[in-house]
Amino acid sequence: MKRVCIISQHFPPEKSGNASRIYDTAVHLAKLGLDVTVVAPHPTFPAGSFPRTWQRSDVQEVDGVRVVRLWTWQPGSGDPGFASRMAYYLLFPLHTALWLLFARSRFDVIVTSAPPLFTGIPGYVLKRVSSVKWILDIRDLWIDASISLGFLQEGSIYEKLSRRFEQMCLSRADLIGVTTEELGRRISSRYQVTTPMELMPNGVNTEFFRPTNGGKKRQIIYAGNVGHAQDLDKVALAVKSMNGTYNLKFLIVGDGDTREHLERLVKTENLTDSVIFTGILPREEIPRLLSESLLGVAPLKRLANLEYAAPTKAYEYMACELPFVGCGDGEIAHLAEESGAGVIAGNTPEAIAATLSSLLDDPGRMEEMGRRGREYVAEHYDRRAVALKLKQHIERMTWTSA
Repeated sequence: MKRVCIISQHFPPEKSGNASRIYDTAVHLAKLGLDVTVVAPHPTFPAGSFPRTWQRSDVQEVDGVRVVRLWTWQPGSGDPGFASRMAYYLLFPLHTALWLLFARSRFDVIVTSAPPLFTGIPGYVLKRVSSVKWILDIRDLWIDASISLGFLQEGSIYEKLSRRFEQMCLSRADLIGVTTEELGRRISSRYQVTTPMELMPNGVNTEFFRPTNGGKKRQIIYAGNVGHAQDLDKVALAVKSMNGTYNLKFLIVGDGDTREHLERLVKTENLTDSVIFTGILPREEIPRLLSESLLGVAPLKRLANLEYAAPTKAYEYMACELPFVGCGDGEIAHLAEESGAGVIAGNTPEAIAATLSSLLDDPGRMEEMGRRGREYVAEHYDRRAVALKLKQHIERMTWTSA
């Protein structure tokens, strides 16, 4: 039996898209016959939503997967400062690297999931001291996104050191996994990459995310991280402009760094009756809320450094037969066109309102989009199929080294 260790900054009960992806991947790999361990911090994200703990480590069994929780700094506020963020991001992989130095004989393969970039630290350390195989799983151009969103200054010493470390990881890993082909192209164009690269999309659990039998409500929905990469404020203002005609509710399901800013905007614009913040909800409730909604929104900011992104939430919408309105260029636009399940709007309240209105005025079109979306993700992005492909890569790597 092949022994796999997955290292991730997020894992349930955290509600991020990456937390659910790592959970689904780990459970499917275990069901496919692998011995799977996940190493993650004590629950932290979104910052301030979980109690702090000083417990060094904790071990649990979760649906056939061994989960090792290691201590890291836990930011206490919803939008932590730079020092607090860096402590959270850096102390966990350093702790994990130390833990793995004593546990490395337990594993044949380790998988490090980024972002953040620093989860590659334990992978890099282990490759220097052992023969373990390393899959570098990259979900995001974290450095580029951080620059675009103002967290990192271009040309700074922090950017240069981060780029150098990323190049070291790309050169040392045995396999690089990327979520989209565009992400792979961008990595190859910026760095010197000779390591094999494979497409490993985010995907969706189509058994869990499926339409429910309840009726529709006069609402649109966003379910995901309430973060800096999303133009949720423009969706809220679009809803305001439409509500003389459509009487819509806009559900924002989740939490994140920009929630307080959005709540202030909603109050200032007298939208408290129209825009509903549910906060973080149990994952079991999400398929019902999606199925009750008329449309999902995935409003990525129109930034060049986000064009590689295909948000997990869009897959979840489609799995629940929910058509979506997206914003942004690149992969999300490709997904909308290829699947027939989404429409891309400009990143202004006026453009978003016009796109929402055109769909709401055509229920037949929305029903057809929902049907196409479900068929598309079931065929191309089911997480069990993604995990099976990952298992095949793991077996091929370990056979080669045997």
